Amino acid sequence: MKGTTHLAIGGAIGAAACLIYPFQFDHAAMYVCIAGFSALSADLDGPSLLSGKLGKLSKLLRNLALWTGIGFVAVFAYLYFVRDTLYPIFSTISVAMFILGLITKEGTIRNALVSAIGCALLYAGWDTQQNWLMGFGLFVAWVPWLKHRGMTHTIWALVLWGAIGRGLEQQLGIDGITVVAVAGYASHLIADTLTPNGVKWLYPIYKKSIKLHL
Repeated sequence: MKGTTHLAIGGAIGAAACLIYPFQFDHAAMYVCIAGFSALSADLDGPSLLSGKLGKLSKLLRNLALWTGIGFVAVFAYLYFVRDTLYPIFSTISVAMFILGLITKEGTIRNALVSAIGCALLYAGWDTQQNWLMGFGLFVAWVPWLKHRGMTHTIWALVLWGAIGRGLEQQLGIDGITVVAVAGYASHLIADTLTPNGVKWLYPIYKKSIKLHL
C-alpha cells in the first residue's frame, strides 16, 4: 500500500486523538506526529518501497519534513548540549520528522543514516537511563537491514512499539500517546493485510501471509 495512504490514515488517527483528549497545541502536535510516524515506521525495513510511489507534492512534503527535522534537531541539540536546556516534546517531534523524511528514501546510504540515528538514540537512552528511548533507538538502528514485510510487520513488533509508546507517554506525561502509537502502527499492518501480498502477522512462528479480501 502507498506510503501516502499509510500517512493519511495515521494523520486521521492523530486528529481523532485531538478530539478525544483535552486539547493543547503541543499535545495535538504530538498526537498527529506520533500517529503519522507510527503508521509509516513498519516500512523502515528493507529498501524503501515508497520512493517510487511518491508524486511531486509528496516528494516536496518528504523533503520539507526531512530538512525541517534536521534544522530543529540541530537547534534543540545546541540548546541541550550548550545551554543545558531540554524541550522533550518538540525534540521528539523534530526527530520524528527527520526520520519520516528518511523513511521514504532508499538505498544503503539511507539505511546507514537511519541506523546512525538509531545508534545515537540508543546512546541517548542509555546516558539518560530511559529504557523506552533505548528500545526505540534499537528499533531504528536494526530494522533498516531486515527483509521488507518481515519482522516489522508482525504482532511482536506491534507489542514492542506499544511498549516504546508507553515509555514515551510516561516520560512526557501526555495521556493517549500509547494508544495513538499502537493505533498508528496497527493501521499499517491492517492496511497491508488488505493487499494481495498480505502480512505475516505471526512470523516466524507462522510463515504464511495473512490476507483479507474486501
